[in-house]
Amino acid sequence: MIGSYNQSLVVVSLLVAILASYTALDMSARVASSQSRRAARIWLVGGAVAMGLGIWSMHFIGMLAFKLPIPVGYDLFLTTCSLAASVGASMYALWLVSRQRLPIGRLLSGAVLMGLGIAAMHYIGMAAMQMQPGIDYDPIWFTASILIAIGASAAALWIAQRLRHEQPRLMPMRLLASLVMGIAIVGMHYTGMAAARFPVDAICGAISDGGLDIHLLAGLVIVTTIATLSVALLASVFDGQMRLRTGVLAHSLANANEKLVQAALHDPLTQLPNRVLLQDRIERAIEKANRSGFGLALMFCDLDGFKNVNDAYGHQLGDRLLVQFSRKVSALLRSQDTFARLGGDEFVIVMAIDSPDDAALMAEQISAAISAPFLIDNAELLVSASIGIALYPEDAGNERELMMHADAAMYHVKHSGRNGHAFFTSTMQAGTRQRLRLLQDLRHATARNELVLHYQPKFPAGGSRANGAEALLRWNHPELGLLSPDVFIPVAERSGLIIQIG
Repeated sequence: MIGSYNQSLVVVSLLVAILASYTALDMSARVASSQSRRAARIWLVGGAVAMGLGIWSMHFIGMLAFKLPIPVGYDLFLTTCSLAASVGASMYALWLVSRQRLPIGRLLSGAVLMGLGIAAMHYIGMAAMQMQPGIDYDPIWFTASILIAIGASAAALWIAQRLRHEQPRLMPMRLLASLVMGIAIVGMHYTGMAAARFPVDAICGAISDGGLDIHLLAGLVIVTTIATLSVALLASVFDGQMRLRTGVLAHSLANANEKLVQAALHDPLTQLPNRVLLQDRIERAIEKANRSGFGLALMFCDLDGFKNVNDAYGHQLGDRLLVQFSRKVSALLRSQDTFARLGGDEFVIVMAIDSPDDAALMAEQISAAISAPFLIDNAELLVSASIGIALYPEDAGNERELMMHADAAMYHVKHSGRNGHAFFTSTMQAGTRQRLRLLQDLRHATARNELVLHYQPKFPAGGSRANGAEALLRWNHPELGLLSPDVFIPVAERSGLIIQIG
């Protein structure tokens, strides 16, 4: 008995195979990228049903396209078994490609199992016709159909795995892969049909046993397939949009968090690390020095003459001077060095060294770099730097001592004429202790009303009548007596108490 094909239904079967392939590839990506096991299981089961139903529908649409000169029906139980084989093979395939790795051995064994599952779906579906006498199969075409099923499965698994790494070209690659997979699946089906030999006097036993009518089956297949694949694709599209929105939100939150971290750990003017980040960097540098055996230098840098620039030109121009200074010094440092701003015109450099000469050379390079005037708004601004250097582990055993001793060395340079550098020595500790004592007393000076204002009258030149008064802040220290601002204001600025003093 020889059958014929309805060309329109053949085309429909191909389109269904392509759509099922696209759905399968999309579902495999959802399974692999799911953030939880529960979501992965939902996508795995839903994807297996959609993919399995799609392949099974292609098979039965292909069967509907095949016209025999006798009435044809299908046994309900065997038809259901055929669908189950398709869904089972699809679930195994989706699980396989959701693994992080798909080595060649697993791919080949998976292709064999998946191909046999698809072939089982086809031949169980053929058996559902319950032809009497039964269908004979040409061994060559039969074997070819199984090999095509295995080859198509191997191609599908390989393509699905590869598409996980082709994000920039995902859509065109997925469409092309769906076309290739659809043609391979249809090729397997029609090769299997070519293997079938229907006896001339055969009848369809499923008709007499009350099986599914071919027209009813056609309606069920088409409606169910379109509905299932459409729902699966719509769910996938919705999930993709939600992931996109979630990704945009996550990216936005990450950017906001990065800006908050930047603001919390960096100076807003120069974008250098601030005091908080500097402390962490020093501790890390000390740990690294302990492991590597290299030395560590902390350089405390204060700009000479910066207050005069602020008084003469204003804080806005002074800020621009600080930015230019930070850029010049940053250009001299290595990427592994730390350059931080504590506030005002105070900066700190932390660098690993082989010998103290490395720190001295850096201090000389900084002094040379800022020796030329800074040109800002047609103004030539001259500043210099007083740099104090403390070494680890020679001068200090921890971050606090290192900062304190470098500060003491910087003060020594200030009192020695400025514009230079000095290494910390034990003789500088007395000045450090005095400033530490002043700091401790200054914390309570406001509460004890020890800060007082003295008013100095101002007289015009050649006049004897006061036309105003200048307010002068003094600290009436209980032990040291009346102290002028140049004694305690620098301590207040370095400690942050200047805000409390006002």
